[in-house]
Amino acid sequence: MKNYSLSFLVLSLILFLNACNTKQQPSKDSDSLAIKKPSINNRFPALADRYFGEKPPGLLPAEFAPKIVSPDGLFEGGSFSPDMKKFYFSRKNGKYKKRTFFVIRYENNQWGNEAETDIKYPRYSRDGKVMYKGNKYREQTDTGWSELKSMGSPFTDKHIMGISVSDKGTFFFDEFERPDTVGAISYSRLIDGKYAPRQKMGKEINTGTWIAHPHIAPDESYLIWDVERKDGYGGSDIYISFRARDGSWLPAMNMGDKINTALQESGASVTPDGKYLFFSRGEWKAKKDGGTYWVGKPYWVDVQVIENLRPKK
Repeated sequence: MKNYSLSFLVLSLILFLNACNTKQQPSKDSDSLAIKKPSINNRFPALADRYFGEKPPGLLPAEFAPKIVSPDGLFEGGSFSPDMKKFYFSRKNGKYKKRTFFVIRYENNQWGNEAETDIKYPRYSRDGKVMYKGNKYREQTDTGWSELKSMGSPFTDKHIMGISVSDKGTFFFDEFERPDTVGAISYSRLIDGKYAPRQKMGKEINTGTWIAHPHIAPDESYLIWDVERKDGYGGSDIYISFRARDGSWLPAMNMGDKINTALQESGASVTPDGKYLFFSRGEWKAKKDGGTYWVGKPYWVDVQVIENLRPKK
């Protein structure tokens, strides 16, 4: 009887220790889920450090980190990685005879110095594991990013400059190639694991020239892009269209004279944390040889500017 009681106690102790160990070590399924859907608070740097320590803007756009990313006004375009621990951007002209691409990384709780990179104009899947460039993509691997691969149909039949994907997996992308100066925005939905043929958007979106750089809201409630239109303020302006309850797109709205100016505004997108709208503002200047060169800077503004334009229900 004593031996039976002792064995019972030992067995109970083993079961108790195993239960404690199970609580301390998540299962493989739990680990997998944590990787796919990380906590936003743990995923991003602290808000005070998230934007190079820059003072956040209000409803009036401000230059973003001019001393860091555009000290000579040679900035072309830039974007954060989904975890906001990398900022990719490019420069051209001046001492940059060729377009040069850079990345600034957030490591050891601080931003490092800029470094040249072969990553160009990155856009990401919602989970951050796929990086898109035009109609090609890279996949995240254990050692970094894979080589560029073709996205296949329906993305390869025409040149793509800007691309954006929603939480539903729907791609919105432009088709723009010189000498054509019109451009257009199309979309492709994921249906039964395959992407449907591209569908060109209606005249609410595709009116004007130099139509490019779509940015779709995660929930597809609005689309932002840049275009030259007769009702604009000068060069290309940033426009927005909201989605009606029936799924149709409302007439495009110019985002106003606080966002758009007589200069050219383009490449707008909302930061991964959903707090700010980023875009580029600049102009083409004449060279002595008769050519032109771009002088541009990055701007940011509180995302409330979008909500202020959203139609009231």
